Formats: sequence, structure tokens, C-alpha cells
Amino acid sequence: MAHPKSKISKQRRNKRRTHYKAVAPTLSICSNCGAATLFHRVCPECGHYRGRLAIEKSVPA
Repeated sequence: MAHPKSKISKQRRNKRRTHYKAVAPTLSICSNCGAATLFHRVCPECGHYRGRLAIEKSVPA
């Protein structure tokens, strides 16, 4: 069985294991107000999700 001669640091080990590229999340357009939102999330602007009101948004006075 192989036996390492010296310790591999966490930073060196992690650098070797990175085989991915960080990508920006995909955004969708809200069907109610047209704001950009993350998929499968309630719209932060109007509170709608899949065409229905999910969260009642309070209007500032």
C-alpha cells in the first residue's frame, strides 16, 4: 500500500480537486411583474409564484 512521504496541505489537496467552474444562477422572468427571479422561488417584487399570489406584500405608505 502506498505511503505518503509528506503531508499534503488542505489548500494543495483542494486545488487539485477543483474540476468545476462557478457559474451565475439562472434567472427567470416573473409572469406577473416582469422582474428577474431565481427558479422555483417566490418573486421578491410582487410575491407571486407560478401565477398565484404566494406572499402578501405590504405597500409602504
